[in-house]
Amino acid sequence: MAPILVMGLGNVLLQDEGLGVRALRRLTERYILPDDVEAIDAGALGLSLLSFLEGVEEVLIIDAVHRGQRPGSLIRLEGEEVAWAETMHLLPQDVRLHELIALCGSAGSSPQRIVLWGMEPGTSEPGLELTPECEAHLDDLVDAVVRELRAWGADVRPIPERSAN
Repeated sequence: MAPILVMGLGNVLLQDEGLGVRALRRLTERYILPDDVEAIDAGALGLSLLSFLEGVEEVLIIDAVHRGQRPGSLIRLEGEEVAWAETMHLLPQDVRLHELIALCGSAGSSPQRIVLWGMEPGTSEPGLELTPECEAHLDDLVDAVVRELRAWGADVRPIPERSAN
């Protein structure tokens, strides 16, 4: 397992609640991540995420975060703030992010650093597209994630553009 784990959370069937997964996809489409960074589309995997957290030193989570701000507003939380963030349930059985982190800690494999980069969602109504407010700021979210990873020492590089011949 890589020392840095990037997890995109959310349900892409509920419009803005899927923005963590969409941001992760955009990240991996545009950037080359080094071998010590693993990116997973965690969707709504719930307790099965515990196995991905074993042996990880740093975790960066991307998700929709409900903080009462304007839709599309970027939000950064760290440490204990992440555990109690009002994010989407990871599973319909109501497994919450703080429960997952607590279980990870009780197993003795808690990461040294946990950061959540997220965005205030506009809606979680059924639908396959982000709202215009969140779509307009998705690149900003990806840029923030890249800056965070680089600050952690990860050599994240843009994928070279292909020439159109």
